[in-house]
Amino acid sequence: MRRAVAIGAGGQIGRPAVQALARDGWEVTAVSRGGGRDENWPGEVRTRRLDREDDAALGALVGDGCDLVVDLVAYGARHARQLTGLADRIGAAVVVSSVSVYEDGQGRGFDTMGEPDGLPRYPVPIGEHQVTVPPGDTTYSTRKVALERELLSAADRLPTTVLRPGAIHGPYSPLPRELYFVKRNLDGRPRRVLAFRGESLFHSSAARNIAELIRLAAARPGSRVLNACDPLPPTVSEIGAAVDAVMGVQTETVLLDGPAQASVGSSPWSVELPVVCDMSAAERELGYRPVVSYPDSLPATVEWLAGRLSEQDWRDAFPTLARAYPDLFDYAAEDAWFAARPA
Repeated sequence: MRRAVAIGAGGQIGRPAVQALARDGWEVTAVSRGGGRDENWPGEVRTRRLDREDDAALGALVGDGCDLVVDLVAYGARHARQLTGLADRIGAAVVVSSVSVYEDGQGRGFDTMGEPDGLPRYPVPIGEHQVTVPPGDTTYSTRKVALERELLSAADRLPTTVLRPGAIHGPYSPLPRELYFVKRNLDGRPRRVLAFRGESLFHSSAARNIAELIRLAAARPGSRVLNACDPLPPTVSEIGAAVDAVMGVQTETVLLDGPAQASVGSSPWSVELPVVCDMSAAERELGYRPVVSYPDSLPATVEWLAGRLSEQDWRDAFPTLARAYPDLFDYAAEDAWFAARPA
């Protein structure tokens, strides 16, 4: 039986990825910091604890050899060198990167969005040959590029599929963008405001679709870079409407022609220019077909989010989201904006 080691198995992508590999006949060792088990994994999946920074522990997990390493938490050149250092004992790898590595050809990318004239103007759609930001160790994006470059430079020793997802969604997310709509509905907010007329497009990536790409890449080892996104991405207005449908509510949506007014109208999807990726390479090289659409994936996400909010304040439940968007639920500012709005 083919043997796979999945690093970061307890996370948002890791849970469905382990399930997909096990279903496909792989003998999977699911590795995470806590060493826990997902209720959907078959009983034969093995679980192990791992400190990702412990080189010796990682080497011990690989043991005398495995056919595949799936690394869902690799970050920077050091983690790439951990893997390439074990190349004589690993048949192939699948490693998750990010669409944030892309640059628009004029020096603009995700890292420059807050700067004057820093908004990237990407082609629509973005293909895998689009230029990336330089590798480095200063930001998430530059470290992901460093990870990719190091791995791909060792292609003759360790065939690696690099996957670049967009806005990842699904249960167990540390950055659940859907919370913007779910919490408002649970709080009984009758209206919401969306910047850029609610037309923002930030390509979504269902964790289950990424898991399907991992499964396909595992069966066809090679060195390649592939976007890892859903089919046609929904606009932010369409996402809000889909969440409302799942929750059985009706919400008035007020559209701003331009950007958010301070926190009013700002959402985790509020991008002025589209970020849309080309998925034809994954279809061509791996025969990829999405296993779930955005609307069909939502019920599980909404149920999970509602459960977390019933237990904790949103800032405690999702500290990563709270740091990125501290004013996401500034209801006082919204109410003041509505009160000052001309009749």
